[in-house]
Amino acid sequence: METFVFLFPQFNFSAPKEEVYFKMLGETELRASRMKDSNSRNKNKEKEKEKDKKSRLSLLLAKSGSHENVSPEKKPPAKTNNIPPEVALRWSDSFEELLGHPDGVEAFTQFLRTEFSEENIEFWLACEDYKCTESATKLQTKAKQMYAVFIDREAPKEINIDHSTKQTIQKNIAQPTQSCFDAAQSKIYALMKKDCYPRFLTSDIYLTLTKRKGPAVMTRRRSRSFVFSERGETTTPWL
Repeated sequence: METFVFLFPQFNFSAPKEEVYFKMLGETELRASRMKDSNSRNKNKEKEKEKDKKSRLSLLLAKSGSHENVSPEKKPPAKTNNIPPEVALRWSDSFEELLGHPDGVEAFTQFLRTEFSEENIEFWLACEDYKCTESATKLQTKAKQMYAVFIDREAPKEINIDHSTKQTIQKNIAQPTQSCFDAAQSKIYALMKKDCYPRFLTSDIYLTLTKRKGPAVMTRRRSRSFVFSERGETTTPWL
């Protein structure tokens, strides 16, 4: 038996005159309408949960003292202007020399931010911190945090590594060890050393620290050759 619902918009004085005065809805239509509304509410709830999850994750990383290297931008910026030029000059000896100095890491991080690739150094620093963790409980917590921030497909600071490495990490963090992220860290280290480090050495940030100027821009001048004739006149065989 179908149930009929009568809607009378004529009692709604704000309803437009062109609107139909009543509409009949059967039980089937009512059920479909309710399911549509329910699905819409569920989708909104899922979006709110996902948004809340990311918000709580960011807050957790910001407050976590044991995992502060995940978000180094939250820390007060180092005063790189006070670095002696002779110290900064040593960073050009090797990439290892640069990362071995706290001010070098800070200067390099500033440079990567200008290229929108600071997630690389942040991940490398997080891995260094992770490998020093001895507590099994903290190890598991940090592994999940690092995966959510840097590895997951929808990670806010997803690093550029191959799918196979990502899958291996996903399996390893089920029972995390201190070497869970070693393969990914090695790939990111090689990327920074080969691609980012050479550009850093010629950047304004580094040249300012070393009190050096960048390479001069070569400009070609147009020259003219003059040939004197026997009459003392000048001719220009080519320009």
